[in-house]
Amino acid sequence: MEKSKADVMSYRQEYRRKLIPAAEAAGLVKSGMWVEYGQVTGFPLLIDEELAKRTGELERVKVRAFLPLTEPRILMADPRGAHFVYHSWHYGTFDRKYQDKGAAAHIPYNLEDMPRLYREFLKDRVDILFIEVTPMSQEGYFNFGAYMFASKAMCDVAKTVVVEVNESQPWVCGGSDEVIHISEVDYIVANSKYELAEFPVSATTKADERIAEHIVGLIEDGATIQLGTGGLPNAVGKQMIKHGLKDLGIHTGLFTESMMELIEAGVVTGKKKTLNPGKAVCGCAMGSKKLYRYVDRNDTLAFFSSTYTHDPQIIAQNNGQVAINNAIKVDLRGQVCAESAGYRQISATGGLLAFNRGAYMSPGGKAFICLYSTYKDNDGKLKSSIVLDLEAGDVVSVPRTEVSYIVTEHGVVNLKGMSSWQRAKLLISIAHPDFRAELEEAAMRIGLITRGAAGLEPLG
Repeated sequence: MEKSKADVMSYRQEYRRKLIPAAEAAGLVKSGMWVEYGQVTGFPLLIDEELAKRTGELERVKVRAFLPLTEPRILMADPRGAHFVYHSWHYGTFDRKYQDKGAAAHIPYNLEDMPRLYREFLKDRVDILFIEVTPMSQEGYFNFGAYMFASKAMCDVAKTVVVEVNESQPWVCGGSDEVIHISEVDYIVANSKYELAEFPVSATTKADERIAEHIVGLIEDGATIQLGTGGLPNAVGKQMIKHGLKDLGIHTGLFTESMMELIEAGVVTGKKKTLNPGKAVCGCAMGSKKLYRYVDRNDTLAFFSSTYTHDPQIIAQNNGQVAINNAIKVDLRGQVCAESAGYRQISATGGLLAFNRGAYMSPGGKAFICLYSTYKDNDGKLKSSIVLDLEAGDVVSVPRTEVSYIVTEHGVVNLKGMSSWQRAKLLISIAHPDFRAELEEAAMRIGLITRGAAGLEPLG
């Protein structure tokens, strides 16, 4: 509904009343407060810089963030965590660095739960929210832009809401919960200093290409896809184009560069989707400036909160939903670790479990968990990523009962309905050849492969 000139003038006047400098916004923080930072592309770049300048005068300020794309200035100013107690929902490069210094703590979660966590469990623990948004519309709305999984929920529970306006934040089409009205905002900060941070696309490796070849051969025309992060999505996208797949749809958490290319190549049309036909459903886009320009006011995309994008029951309504995600290790029973190396947190569970479940529940759907067959330890020694047992501290991101397809550069296997010895043999078959004999010997030693099954083929 169009607003009258009087309404527009009223919103502009309210904007001017609520506009404050970034230093004044940072000055709202008091010792002992819970401070929420906008997540990913919602990270408050300018206010973070100003808050860091106050490090010496603050104590026990508890900050929550999610995969910042730039190094938080408060951590740079307080690398030992003497003044800011930093928490992260999803670790990235910067969080891991400060975790190693004892200055960052992880919050375990499933992405579909995040809005509920704020509205129900954290509703009294958000004193102030700083979040990066688009410029205001004539109707008085700010758009959360390229990341909105829990943005509206955070605003709903924060005692004080401060939006940091950034011209480079794209205006995304909903969906739901993609905007906040100026009447719900306490203060406004104009950020003309920093553009939205870019997220570099990982280089595609030969192993990525081989994994992609195994997966794409199992995807049918008309499928709906979800891709995780890293070089693998780019490899999968290129293989989909190469294989001439048709009329794919998108229901994903993260909208990637490769998905943009698939739409531009005509591989993704959304015509065959059973849920939101013609629309690419997502909740986040992080990547290049080109990607941010692409999602800006693009009504072929529909951004939703994670209660929609990551609900397995909703995901399963897409016929032929395909989920493609990465892991770090898999043990011979089929337990998947996708987020830690021992006790060191690497990333998060995020949407992995939800999409793994939702894709499996989808009629004709498939859930792929991908990993490189080997990695190098800190001493440069080659190790197998398929192991007899997960190490102490390794987080089980996907339990063995939930696992379907496991893929390495050496092949793809489906563990559904397989016994313990069948699982072990199938996983050994896609391990690096240099480690297969010792894995089989170890599995037989502990009775995972029984004596009677020793000479049998797993699918015989």
